[in-house]
Amino acid sequence: MSDQQPPGVVDPPAQPELRKSLGVLDGVAIAASSTAATTSIGIGLGVTAGVVGLHLPAIMLLAFLPVLGIAGAYSRLNKVEPNAGNGYVWVGRSLTPWLGFMVGWVNIVAVVAFLAYTTAVTGSALLQLAGDAGLHRVGGLALDPGSTAQTTAVGIVVLVAVTLTAVTGIRTAARLQAGLLVFEYVVLLGFCGYGIVTGPHAFSLSWFDPFEIPSATALAQGLLLSVFCYWGFESAFTVNEEVRDPRDASRAGTITLFTMLGLFLLGSVAFQRVLSEEELVGHGPEGLAFFGERLASQPWAALPLIALMFSAVASLQAGVIPTARGMFAMSRDRTLGPVWSKVSPRYGTPAVGTMLIGALAIAVAVLALVIPRLADMIMATVNAVGIVVALSYALTALAAAVRFRALLREDFWQGVRAVVLPTLSALALLGLGGYLGWSFYTSADHFEVSADNGWFLLFTPLAMIASGFVAAAWARWVRRSPYFRTGKGTDADAPQLLVTSR
Repeated sequence: MSDQQPPGVVDPPAQPELRKSLGVLDGVAIAASSTAATTSIGIGLGVTAGVVGLHLPAIMLLAFLPVLGIAGAYSRLNKVEPNAGNGYVWVGRSLTPWLGFMVGWVNIVAVVAFLAYTTAVTGSALLQLAGDAGLHRVGGLALDPGSTAQTTAVGIVVLVAVTLTAVTGIRTAARLQAGLLVFEYVVLLGFCGYGIVTGPHAFSLSWFDPFEIPSATALAQGLLLSVFCYWGFESAFTVNEEVRDPRDASRAGTITLFTMLGLFLLGSVAFQRVLSEEELVGHGPEGLAFFGERLASQPWAALPLIALMFSAVASLQAGVIPTARGMFAMSRDRTLGPVWSKVSPRYGTPAVGTMLIGALAIAVAVLALVIPRLADMIMATVNAVGIVVALSYALTALAAAVRFRALLREDFWQGVRAVVLPTLSALALLGLGGYLGWSFYTSADHFEVSADNGWFLLFTPLAMIASGFVAAAWARWVRRSPYFRTGKGTDADAPQLLVTSR
């Protein structure tokens, strides 16, 4: 440990430590489960097609470019300062603690919102499977996979189970997720490959042409929806204090990102070969199940739906794990309460914080019942999360550009990779988020809790951001966190010293 600590920071021996037990494959399993390619393909493609039409491959390729720049920023920052708080620590140190706290906060609220809607998606998949098995009623209640109330109730049971599994240890969770991923990808590759070969709709190069997307607003919204699909690769960096070598976190994040690109392009082409634009848009949350039914008869047609269920379950658990680690890092700096940094002596995990994350997600899922249709709930959540994730990514990329700006004078090409590309990626995401926010504002003249109401779609991410400033003010002046004086995370240099001392 470092002998000299920043003023006001608690001595390192008093700080809780996470257990180092993970390798590259464990990180890939966590990041891939968090990104949830099967869920993104099964649900996200239909939602995105409603915006960009039959140009899903184009929008997925275009969105990959700024995300790749963001991944480079994460990798470089992780190399010099591995910390469970990642963007929260890096932005606080390189830009300002207020923006650093905002990155940590919006990631928390975005994941809680994501867990809430994924809870309903999981319930919907289970109810669809029940229907395929011939179970259409329970007592006097007709089972409806499109009902937010029913899907949320079923999904909450699953969320409780995976949260308890996450408490017992991250290695156990990673092994479970690896098993689920193998099944998902075998099914996904098999059905998508078969769909590409046998689909009735002719392949067209126009699918890859972004200039044929209907409007600038559709392009902006489609890009943010696609960025949302890639969201989760950075989960590999939230366990960088639990890997044996912090460089493994960078490798896991990069491997996951390129894997997602391949899967999204495969899924996009396969869906458009098999389904018409009307079928893509019209089946929304049941898109993957409908795709399977078009290619095979029962019981084989149920395999994509089972894969979707496994993906949703894995992403629930993978959402809980990185969020608990981020809040662990913030609690360690006293920007959040001490309950979030309590480490279980038995499991070596932030057990209490993990359970609280699950409880918060359940509460938000119940509140989301004000939106009665599952498809509307998904659209509202994805739009809101897409905007705040773009903000978080952009600030982290700018932090990397500021931190490594000296490379522009020392090594031009290294400077381009470390400074120019992250800056361009950040500006692209900020521009997209701002343009989409403005289009939401000008698209309505009244407020209504509906996925079709622009003011509601704008209010949701703004409320997430505004709540962050309130929480930051409380941490600064009530908790008197030293983070707001130093901009540094507690023990931020410890993992680096441990690595170099080997």
